[in-house]
Amino acid sequence: MKLIATTMAALLALGSHCFAQAAPMPADPTQILSDRLERDGQGTGIAAAVVEGGSPEFFSRDVLRVGTAVPISPQTVFEIGSVTKVFTSLLLAQMVLEGKMDLHAPVEDYLPERVEIGAFEGTPVTLFDLATHHSGLPRIPPELMFADPANPYAVYSEDMLYDFLAAYPLQRRPGERFEYSNLGVALLGAAISHTAGVSYGELLETRIFEPLGMLDSGLVTVDAARLASGHDPSGTVVPHWDFDVFAAAGGVRSTATDMARFVAAASGQTETPLRDAFELMLAERHPADAPQMEVGLGWMIRTGEGGEIIWHNGMTAGFNAFAGFAADGTRGSVVLANQITQTGIEDIGFHLIDPDLKLTPQPQRREAIEIDPALLQNYVGQYRLSPSFILTVTAEDGRLFVQATGQEQFEVFPETETEFFYSVVDAQISFVLGVDGKAKGLVLHQNGLDVPGERL
Repeated sequence: MKLIATTMAALLALGSHCFAQAAPMPADPTQILSDRLERDGQGTGIAAAVVEGGSPEFFSRDVLRVGTAVPISPQTVFEIGSVTKVFTSLLLAQMVLEGKMDLHAPVEDYLPERVEIGAFEGTPVTLFDLATHHSGLPRIPPELMFADPANPYAVYSEDMLYDFLAAYPLQRRPGERFEYSNLGVALLGAAISHTAGVSYGELLETRIFEPLGMLDSGLVTVDAARLASGHDPSGTVVPHWDFDVFAAAGGVRSTATDMARFVAAASGQTETPLRDAFELMLAERHPADAPQMEVGLGWMIRTGEGGEIIWHNGMTAGFNAFAGFAADGTRGSVVLANQITQTGIEDIGFHLIDPDLKLTPQPQRREAIEIDPALLQNYVGQYRLSPSFILTVTAEDGRLFVQATGQEQFEVFPETETEFFYSVVDAQISFVLGVDGKAKGLVLHQNGLDVPGERL
């Protein structure tokens, strides 16, 4: 059992649809954004675009930073997180078309001679394995689990990456299984840069952003006055993330205007010098980790009965991003938000491509109350919900925290003296008290289920 569902699994509920003809436009995209931010309380600001016939229509609501009146606009700069991976794979596709790299060659061929990357029973990691998350490499190096959560990737260098890889034994054969890996894409970016003899940031500028007219996109913000502040699920401003070698996996900042240009080019709505590279990104694929889902070079591909949606999303500490399009080129969308919320914004992106893809039902709005901090000690302990799933409850400075097996620790907030809710996910916890006033168990309420846990 998992406390926080993956985005991939949530997207499976969208259903299968045909894109043979352009779907009708949503009745009022501005109302969708207003409902999400104001009625549902899910976010601080959103900029979105619907791209059709090469011409974007923009929609935006609310503010650059909580507590200010500066509005979000199509020119507001956002962190786009893992949508960056699509740019990295586009660089790879260009290098392949130029004969400088071979998709199915070992990545070690494109790295400094001193770099050693292990094989699995003689099978090496290829560039294609890295771009499709089939390398067998972990999501992140283990030492990043102990990095500063406010800026976890800032100090992780290329040398540190190479040292990790030299000592890491692959756990499975490359190409065998989908396993999403930021580390793998960081390595891919390093290989592309080494082969080109140019930094990753300069490659983005000269090979993608300048040809597509994406003048406000980059690893460094052109105009700091237009840079949105990121917010955590509680609405608190959080620091921007900085990147070294992991820039290729999540370091780009962009605007709705620039991302709309990118989607128009990627979907073939506009003619650009990158058309052949975009097509190569979808020519070869691997299965992903869910039914009806594949992965090409960078892009995720969801197949329905009559067509496909090409997409990617991204998250940093305070931002959420989506870019996608119908594979037949009829419509694309971009959604950029400056707050992490319980349900995300991916459903809006899909809905703007095809209104038959329903929006995610939003959680009930909940308000925290003040309770006697001394009561929290009655709840501290471990609660077993299944043989392999335990919730560990701790109290600190008048606040209550819960950590599920294998997951991060999150704060929960009181609705009553015994009922608490998460802000990061639509889930609640009710404590069951014994005659002594101490909790003898709890119930986790999530996804329509009420799962009891006995105190250990």
